[in-house]
Amino acid sequence: GRSKMLINDLLQLGQGSVIELTKLVGDPLEVLVNNKLVARGEVVVVNEKFGVRLTDIVTPMERVKSLATT
Repeated sequence: GRSKMLINDLLQLGQGSVIELTKLVGDPLEVLVNNKLVARGEVVVVNEKFGVRLTDIVTPMERVKSLATT
């Protein structure tokens, strides 16, 4: 699944905000900003609500290294 958002829209997100995805509970997902990986996570259900649990945040050094490979 994929969802594109403008930075301004992303900054407006708060508790209870919804982003539609085509992933299932337990599915891994990647969080990208400007097509660059910034985090990995998985789809979860908490109190009957869907969410994303971030499992790994890409370090600044990893982000710099990825720039060299693109």
